[in-house]
Amino acid sequence: MSLRLTILGCHSATPRINAYPTSQYLEINNRHFLIDCGEGTQRQMRKYKVGFSKISHIFISHLHGDHFYGLVGLLSTYGILNREKEIHIFGPKGIEEITRLNLKVSHSHSKFPIVFHELSSKESELIFEDDKVVVHSIPLDHRVYTNGYLFIEKEKLRNLNIEEIRKYPEIEKCDYQNLKLGADYTLQSGAIIPNAALTKDPVKPISYAYCSDTRYLPHLSELLQNVDLLYHESTFLSDKEDLAQKTKHSTAAQAAKLARASNVQQLIIGHYSSRYKDIELFKKEAETTFNNVALAEPGKVFEINNG
Repeated sequence: MSLRLTILGCHSATPRINAYPTSQYLEINNRHFLIDCGEGTQRQMRKYKVGFSKISHIFISHLHGDHFYGLVGLLSTYGILNREKEIHIFGPKGIEEITRLNLKVSHSHSKFPIVFHELSSKESELIFEDDKVVVHSIPLDHRVYTNGYLFIEKEKLRNLNIEEIRKYPEIEKCDYQNLKLGADYTLQSGAIIPNAALTKDPVKPISYAYCSDTRYLPHLSELLQNVDLLYHESTFLSDKEDLAQKTKHSTAAQAAKLARASNVQQLIIGHYSSRYKDIELFKKEAETTFNNVALAEPGKVFEINNG
């Protein structure tokens, strides 16, 4: 069970020299997801050797340009590369209309199917599930309808405690699967051996939460409780808290408060306003509230491996 997050872009508003709008590439339990797709995402994908063909699911948080203006270009490139495998795009209501219109007018439509999953709920929803990963939406509060996303590995089967199992000759290999699934074992005598006596807990599933542009929402701590890795936008420092409130963004200190209340293992902050020339100031501010803070930077990789 493993997670690898590559930051492709992490700055706010507009592309600049050495500053790229938001985009991330997430590998979790052998699944490959693109999260947001600001301008320049393709360039960053090539620079940091992200496999274009591996991505089958794209999650767009909201329809501000610095989070999705690179999407049409990416889909056009997939057409040029003769992609045939379908791609799924999750995002706010309206993303299908604006994307298909761009592809239609530019005659960029290609052979591969594009499946849109438009979101409009203000409650957290299970929006994706396969045999390895589940994804829930995280309702946020920005100037337009916005979601973050919570990615969680599915829990593996229980581990057999072979030493204990050998104490009961009646238990055969054909019974192992039921034990892994959590079933107790009933002996011929009628005695029940609790599953916990015959198996061990599986490794804790890894989780990653992505909180895009939003005002500070303390209640999110309930949804984000015990997440391994949390990315939370930190557009401003506390000196601009009034502006953060007005524009529905967060400060580094507020992101740290949420991380502490959520008992997350590590906080990543990003989406820095261009008014700040030294991003280390964001880390220093957050660390006054929460210890394990990292700065998002283009090309930076975060990894978790639970074996």
